[in-house]
Amino acid sequence: MRVAVLASGSGTILRAILERGDINVVAVVVDRVCGATDVAAEFAVPSAVIERHSYGADFDRFSYTKQIVEVLEDLAIDLVVMSGFGTILDQPIHDRYPHLILNTHPALLPAFKGWHAVRDALASGVRVTGCTVHFASLEVDDGPILAQESVPVFEDDTEHSLHERIKEVERRIYPEVIAQVARDLAREN
Repeated sequence: MRVAVLASGSGTILRAILERGDINVVAVVVDRVCGATDVAAEFAVPSAVIERHSYGADFDRFSYTKQIVEVLEDLAIDLVVMSGFGTILDQPIHDRYPHLILNTHPALLPAFKGWHAVRDALASGVRVTGCTVHFASLEVDDGPILAQESVPVFEDDTEHSLHERIKEVERRIYPEVIAQVARDLAREN
């Protein structure tokens, strides 16, 4: 299975995926220059920057998504792995890769959907949160759940300290799920 990782951040989850060694990551696609491009270079994985030029109301999400799909198709990608990708993609990617887009989210879905899941968990006063690996769908942080693991919330937690503990779990379970999904897909094909 040819895997592309979509990322926007520091690349710590990407590093965990690449260090595993049995996931055939052939490209990293980013929406901005970020730490993930450095991690890709360190592992000799080609990266493509499909820069997002607008963060306002004029952003054409549909056209941007079509650009991403074109890159993925040119690379003959079989499985798309989102790893902190900061741009919500539109219908064209779900049409082209139905049930072939994985995502990790720093909360126990369906709780705390959206970009500020860790902050929202702290604000709500929950004693347990965690991470979820799921198939992505057009609806944000929705779609069939593949794995979840809880993380305790401590009295003195900050958004940063809690998010770091969640990332430790993500870096462990996300690569496991990706490898299993890739094996299952390879058996089906």
